[in-house]
Amino acid sequence: MPTVEHLRTPEVQAAIVAAVEESRTPAQLELKGLAEEPDIAAVVAKTVDLVARQTIAMPRILVVPKGEVRSGFNPFTLDLTTLQYAPVSEDLWVQHLRTGQLDVVAVGGGGLQETRLEDYVVSGLIDFDDISYDDQADLLYDLAGQTVRHFLGYLSEDDACRVLRCYQQPIAAFIHAQMQRHWFEEAAGYEVKISKGFTELKPSAYSYAVAEPPADYRIAPRDKSNMGRYLFGGFQRCLYPVQKFESDAERKLAVILEREARKWFRPAKGQFQIYYRDGANHREYQPDFVAETDTTIYMLEPKMRKELEDPVVLAKKDVAVSWCANASVHALAHGGKPWRYLLIPHDAIAENMTLSGLAGQFGDQAVGAACSREATPR
Repeated sequence: MPTVEHLRTPEVQAAIVAAVEESRTPAQLELKGLAEEPDIAAVVAKTVDLVARQTIAMPRILVVPKGEVRSGFNPFTLDLTTLQYAPVSEDLWVQHLRTGQLDVVAVGGGGLQETRLEDYVVSGLIDFDDISYDDQADLLYDLAGQTVRHFLGYLSEDDACRVLRCYQQPIAAFIHAQMQRHWFEEAAGYEVKISKGFTELKPSAYSYAVAEPPADYRIAPRDKSNMGRYLFGGFQRCLYPVQKFESDAERKLAVILEREARKWFRPAKGQFQIYYRDGANHREYQPDFVAETDTTIYMLEPKMRKELEDPVVLAKKDVAVSWCANASVHALAHGGKPWRYLLIPHDAIAENMTLSGLAGQFGDQAVGAACSREATPR
């Protein structure tokens, strides 16, 4: 089905009834009229209505590249200010536990000897899975050259060789971390595929004290610094009977959604399968809240104000806005509701605010523009 509401159509319900009747076989032959026959059509209608009322139409969206995909790292200048190592001794110190005697053993130049100092750096970098020596050899030796010149700036060549050989792995990890900010991926284009019109809610698991009943979501706990320990209940419009919050701002947002939304919930891991790029890695993004009103479905993300410009937060926002735009095009094409993404500063959330007020202040207008163009859960 393109949306969950299509389950209510007579054609779909008739198909469900036919499938149920075909699969329903009595345990033994019965004489017709002796046993009460179930009203399968009524059961299907009631079940479909319950599913539609307790589900938000979340499509399964896949964005796949078209044609050849190129990826790698762009050239850049390393920041080596904090990369400081002292010269390494070639002697092995041995202390006897019984007598406390200390001996020094001269071991000389042990370990693998590289032809050039740069080779120590390159050998450490190619151990990372996201680095291809064949495709990026020039970049690797450029970064290695910068590193070697840095050490030769305050060490002799022999001392620099010892440092590079002894600290090869941490030096490579230091450079690799900076490389992540210069990752690129190029494709001829991307294609959006909707594999499902809606997805079922995934079950959520919580840990909490058995002797402690769920707290009332309307009342702020005394220890707000440890919100994760509380399990909240008493919801009427949440699609799950209980929820957990990471901050009091999230609890306040739940109060607003209980009053303003038709239904809402906090997605479990894997519910949306939205991925953002963190350097060369693709990580899953799980929004904090999803809420449906009479006209719109919102994806909401409350964040501390100081984190709003964090690169990871902005990367999550970009993929979420793109997902909402694609979901809106699909939903509006089938009589559904547009999606909007809200990134909300935590200190801007108050219980007396309205959802429409938050949307007007913090909603992403790009989603609205795209929509206007394309006309164990409960």
